[in-house]
Amino acid sequence: EGVNLGRHLFYDPILSSDNTISCASCHKQEYAFSDNIPFSFGVNQSLGERHAPTMINVGFQNMFDWDGKSTSLEEQAARPIFNEIELHNNNWSEVINRLQMTDFYPDLFCAAFGTEHIDSSHIVMAISQFERTLNSYNSRFDQWFYNGGPYTIEEMDGFNIFATERGDCFHCHPIGLFTDNTFHNNGLDSEFQDMGRFDITGNPLDQGLFKSPTLRNLEFSAPYMHDGRFSTLDEVIDHYNFGGHDSPTVDPLMKYVGVGLFLTPQEMSNLKAFLLSLSDPTFIENPDYSNPFNN
Repeated sequence: EGVNLGRHLFYDPILSSDNTISCASCHKQEYAFSDNIPFSFGVNQSLGERHAPTMINVGFQNMFDWDGKSTSLEEQAARPIFNEIELHNNNWSEVINRLQMTDFYPDLFCAAFGTEHIDSSHIVMAISQFERTLNSYNSRFDQWFYNGGPYTIEEMDGFNIFATERGDCFHCHPIGLFTDNTFHNNGLDSEFQDMGRFDITGNPLDQGLFKSPTLRNLEFSAPYMHDGRFSTLDEVIDHYNFGGHDSPTVDPLMKYVGVGLFLTPQEMSNLKAFLLSLSDPTFIENPDYSNPFNN
């Protein structure tokens, strides 16, 4: 019942000040709960400042947003409701009164929490309950790695590049979640337009650091990076093969910064084949994750 309530709230624009924007407006199932444009639109067509992150296996993570400003799913669920660029509400009373006046939300809250009285903690608890069900684990990689399913020679070679010093991808994107749930400067810039993690911590060593996103369902979640600067996976691979840009806070794991990996065209193709094997169509097609108002 909590998941069902959270799913309705996730897709309902009633949480926005003008009833036009929902969580799902920026986190669309067909794009792995990300968006297919660099910056999403909020209330009054306000343009966001960072690319909408995917929401995959988030129940197994403890830091959210590109800069880690949210340390729980409940906190992350509340923040966009009051962000002036996103849902742009003024206070909880406004949100609660609107939900309380509907025909069905008091019943959904009663089914989930045993009371028709709606409060802010139950709103964010329900949304985060739904978000914790957004789990992806049925890719071709999973079927091969865990169950011995079919895998091509190209995909195997791409995995070997990924998981060894040859490509050196696995430190920030370890097998399993394919995110280490922490923050890195991956050599995107030598000077920063967006200071990233520094905006939260104030630590100069955090300038230009952003959370490593999961690599699961990359096929569906373009464009890439915190600012959506790369439109294709080929551009992402080119960035790392080139070596990226040096800066005072570039991650020590970027061992080949300014030098490059010198992957051959075939190796780059194989690495891409491996990354595409992390696609899980059952995730983006799961009816349990879809808009309940369309049913």
